[in-house]
Amino acid sequence: MDERKKSGRYVRLIAQLEELLPETEDPIARMASVAAVLHHKMDHYFWTGFYLLRGDRLVAGPYQGPLACQELQKNKGVCWAAVLNRAPVVVPDVHAFPGHIACDARSKSEITLPVFDRAGHVQAVMDVDSDKPDAFSEADRINLEKIVTLIYAAPRSVYL
Repeated sequence: MDERKKSGRYVRLIAQLEELLPETEDPIARMASVAAVLHHKMDHYFWTGFYLLRGDRLVAGPYQGPLACQELQKNKGVCWAAVLNRAPVVVPDVHAFPGHIACDARSKSEITLPVFDRAGHVQAVMDVDSDKPDAFSEADRINLEKIVTLIYAAPRSVYL
């Protein structure tokens, strides 16, 4: 998908999620909706989901795609890099990433983003894999950063 088309699709998906997500303040429900919407609308996504930070563990949360690793080894892999650096990580070739955790051998590239709560604490990691090499661009990073901020955004009142 060319960058212009990809960016346009993200604009539409962000608008859809901004309408959908405030219906609940439950972050797990919001993560489930984000994973479902993105997985079925972005052609280059192979696995789309979240790992939840539970103390010093990253455990599988809501996701779409093939079977996930249930828990990721501490301080290893792309998801932990996003947690430890408190920043997105884009990996064009997962086989070249030191300590990559291969939950599915078909994964070729990956992007991970920390999910912060309203107090600025990392609560989860959004993880997207592609079965194509170098599938994630600056457009993915910028737009997914916008999307993950919606997980812990204030809910709208159902009584408005």
